[in-house]
Amino acid sequence: MDNIYIEYNFTVTPKEPATEILIAELGEVGFESFVENENGVIAYIQKDDWSATVLEDIFVLNSEEFSIEYDQKEIEQTNWNAEWEKNFSPIQVEDVVSIRAPFHENPHLKYDIVIEPKMSFGTGHHETTHMMVQHLLQLDLEGKKTLDMGCGTGILAIFAEMKGANPIDAIDIDNWCYENSVENVERNNCKNISVFEGEAALLVDKKYDVIIANINRNILLMDMQAYTNCLNDNGVLLLSGFYQDDISVIDAEVSKYNLKLETVIERNNWVALKYNKL
Repeated sequence: MDNIYIEYNFTVTPKEPATEILIAELGEVGFESFVENENGVIAYIQKDDWSATVLEDIFVLNSEEFSIEYDQKEIEQTNWNAEWEKNFSPIQVEDVVSIRAPFHENPHLKYDIVIEPKMSFGTGHHETTHMMVQHLLQLDLEGKKTLDMGCGTGILAIFAEMKGANPIDAIDIDNWCYENSVENVERNNCKNISVFEGEAALLVDKKYDVIIANINRNILLMDMQAYTNCLNDNGVLLLSGFYQDDISVIDAEVSKYNLKLETVIERNNWVALKYNKL
């Protein structure tokens, strides 16, 4: 039987930064996927995970700084591709990288990533994915053993292979993300990416030159030792999924493991940090 999802269509005024805050809070209470549009965001949660009180702890809904209205409806999994075709717009990063669906026209940039997002988070529209692509653009990844932790749709792992990384592990705890990453890896003809379903426990006895972790603040703090334990000397750690105000907390934790903050990218109050292991 197909999974049934509850779709919430949020109209947000002003859109930024309220939409980003809303997405982060919804992710904490079980929403799995988000489609940003010109009016705000459409969010999806499995009916089995939904309750009538699911929005009670979403603080931004009660903020006097923003006006947020919404409606909701049930949507079956079989309708999902049609929903993406209606809502998923192609994006470009620095006129070098395109992230698009198969039904979008190819803009013929240097790097072209084609994904079918389905119910996975990480379409490239979210600020953090965009910034991580910016960081990866600046790195020499040729022959570098790379980890994409919390891979979502697999965008960052796919881009890392396009830049020469080899081999690459892509890991996500969510089954939708695992399955979607496998599909997108095949769609982009990637040969050096292995996708795994699981969490930081999979990193025992692993070693990487580059680690990409675009998750959220709490998970990053909880798993930081696992990441740093498997990062080679002179390796690079890229972190995102949190706000500018969280930098001090993240940096205090990362600094315990002999890593130095080198570069910060900020986009609408979200940040992506680059660390070097000394």
